[in-house]
Amino acid sequence: MAPSAAHSPSPETGDVLARTTAGVVAGERAGRLSVFRGVPYARPPVGELRFASPRPPAAWEGVRDATAFAPESLQPIIRDSSEDSLYANVWTPGTGADDARPVLVYIHGGGWMVGGGSLPVYDGARLADRGDLVVVTFNYRLGALGFGLHEEFTDPETGGFANWGLQDQAALLRWVHANAAAFGGDPGNITVAGTSAGGSSTWQLALLPELRDVIRRIVPISVCHVWDPSTSLTPADARTAYESLARRFGTTVTGLREVPAKDLMYAWEELFGGLPGDRAIGSGREFRGPVVDGRWMSAFDWELPTPEVPVMAIHTRTEGSFYTGPCPPQPTPTPPPADSAELREAVRGVLDKGAAKVTDELVDACIAAYREAAEAEGLPQDPLSLWTEVWGDALFRYQIVRLSERHARHGRTPQYVMEFAHPVRAPHHGTPHEATSPFLFGTYADTAAIAATYPVPETTPLFHDGPVERTVSETFMDLVAAFARDGVPAGPGLPAWPVFDPGTPSTLVLGGERITEVAGTSKARQLRFWDESGWVPRT
Repeated sequence: MAPSAAHSPSPETGDVLARTTAGVVAGERAGRLSVFRGVPYARPPVGELRFASPRPPAAWEGVRDATAFAPESLQPIIRDSSEDSLYANVWTPGTGADDARPVLVYIHGGGWMVGGGSLPVYDGARLADRGDLVVVTFNYRLGALGFGLHEEFTDPETGGFANWGLQDQAALLRWVHANAAAFGGDPGNITVAGTSAGGSSTWQLALLPELRDVIRRIVPISVCHVWDPSTSLTPADARTAYESLARRFGTTVTGLREVPAKDLMYAWEELFGGLPGDRAIGSGREFRGPVVDGRWMSAFDWELPTPEVPVMAIHTRTEGSFYTGPCPPQPTPTPPPADSAELREAVRGVLDKGAAKVTDELVDACIAAYREAAEAEGLPQDPLSLWTEVWGDALFRYQIVRLSERHARHGRTPQYVMEFAHPVRAPHHGTPHEATSPFLFGTYADTAAIAATYPVPETTPLFHDGPVERTVSETFMDLVAAFARDGVPAGPGLPAWPVFDPGTPSTLVLGGERITEVAGTSKARQLRFWDESGWVPRT
């Protein structure tokens, strides 16, 4: 049965009903919104469907409760996470048959290893309400179950044998397209946003031919564009990893479908534990994102044309301070460097993430280039600041900026570039990677939500909570909502935000007392080192 718009509350239950392609779901009213949680968009990927392409959800009779979040996808840091996790959450202002609001699908980050669309920092209520949007979050498979490759896992129905988490995301988008009207959304106006690993996915999904009629626009935020050996496994290393696990459990590669999921997860984590240089597997040195498989990822982003959809590309001012702050996410974090010798070792540790062999000359050249650039631009030159800038540029900002410049030169669609620059509270510093999500969703003042997502204690808030923060958050929501509505990020009282042109001031800087201003690309000198170093692929 074709989906229809959400119905009025049931007189018997007070629930709000929506008829999806698989059956009727009952959500609940929350203020001016209707909220649906834990709606299946695919069958549970368990048993024979582990390491298989996602299947459409099984149809059900009657009304399915959709008032509680489903567990996050299996991961080591959330106790109740589960292999059965392919569910979506929807916040919608519209419950009438004539509603056709823009749809914003948000893909959570977490290094392809952790996270979930139901985490409280991604509560879509404020964004849906203020932006008059249908907001969708969801879970996808992670870690060994989500991102890898082995031909012995070839799905007889689809031929897929890799990148199951990316396949889940594509399935979710097809589900949203088929069911948008059931939740008051416009299936012809779907914008995909995501942060970090989720931002990487927005880019990769927009390159897939079968989704060109589904994705209208993308908002990639703090994208970790994958490449090997840093953030992706080579196909050979992916095969080696699964074959190593099979030997460990005394089974075949296909027999890994029968190994208890948690045992498989922890064994995968052990394979990639410790320092990169000490592992038997050479690639995937920092993260294990999508693998080039010729189907779901035909090549790395730097090797491909940019997406042929309108883009709002966002990065933070100091991406690296997420990792060099007082509560870094690494299991064994590097202490902040206090002198030149410690700075050399800290920078070497960053460079070890992207090369099997790092010379003293490369380390010294990197530090010298960043110190010279900081001096020229009047920026701090202390060891912690230099280390932070190296980390953030190497893993994130370099490829983000250079691919934005490529799109400006060769792309055929409008592109807007934002630098999110709102500072965090001391003892945290800068504007870290992932500082954007709490402002996009308006959850920046919810210390419990922040602590549930970021490696920070509730007793040491990450963000201030005042009129400036509220204005920054509302401005961010307004710009993204306007972009999702008609492709033009604008709003009352905001400066005109031009299409990005590297040769002119055209980057919108959001944050701080001034809230917004249009400027040129910041810290351009620092990026020149990576152009010539040969460490990161040159775009």
